Amino acid sequence: MSIKELYLKAAFCCMACDGNIAEEEVNLIKEKTEKSSLFDGIDIEKTLNGYIDSINVLGGSFLNSFIKELKSSELNEEEELNVVKTAIEMIEADNTIEYSEVKYFKRLRSALSISDDAILAVLPDKEDYLLPDINQNDFEFIQNVTFAAISIPA
Repeated sequence: MSIKELYLKAAFCCMACDGNIAEEEVNLIKEKTEKSSLFDGIDIEKTLNGYIDSINVLGGSFLNSFIKELKSSELNEEEELNVVKTAIEMIEADNTIEYSEVKYFKRLRSALSISDDAILAVLPDKEDYLLPDINQNDFEFIQNVTFAAISIPA
């Protein structure tokens, strides 16, 4: 998996972990595709719909497997920081921050080696995302959720 695909998968997992894919979250992906090189070279719609097919079959296991993928990736600090920024932006995209999203972020964050200080140097107002969590359960509730295909208009 390329680093750009890793960023996209991180964004997707953070958009889906609450059991809902909001229009604002899809719009953020579209905006990032148009205005940055973060997802260059990826067929965004095809890839996201592939992720949807997988999460519809695997449920929470899909989210958990991404954490394992992330943990086994050899990322430098800048790449890890991009994962963190992408994840937080996606969580905040719909202006509704669910506990399940923050909890998933904390699991994602635990798979990275970047320090809290390095994150806070760039994202000083995001300290709440770095606080320890009380419970680290898997995301089995996703098993009963089915997502529809994503359409990204040109």
